[in-house]
Amino acid sequence: MKARLPQGMGGGPQSMQAMIRQAQKMQEQMKEKQEELAQREFTTTAGGGMVEVVISGKKELKSITLKPEIVDPEDVEMLQDLIVAAVNEAIRTVEETANAEMDKITNGLQIPGMV
Repeated sequence: MKARLPQGMGGGPQSMQAMIRQAQKMQEQMKEKQEELAQREFTTTAGGGMVEVVISGKKELKSITLKPEIVDPEDVEMLQDLIVAAVNEAIRTVEETANAEMDKITNGLQIPGMV
């Protein structure tokens, strides 16, 4: 008795070539999306908008804007905490956006190192 593969699996060289073409197309789409994301900027805030951070899709910090009233020489630690929170949120936003965009291309298939 011969073992049978599920329909759509196997099929010889043509199926393998089609899978390779599909993988190459997916790789091209992912590269294009990564380049597109690298050009985008993401803005997040902390402290009710008192601290604003702009970060690139490459996770490079572009700017930090502070409202003057948040600068309190008596409480520098709070300002530092707000800046850290805003930067971390910006990084999370970039990562979540990149993951969502890659999932659209790969249909949820997890490919290590692609984001």
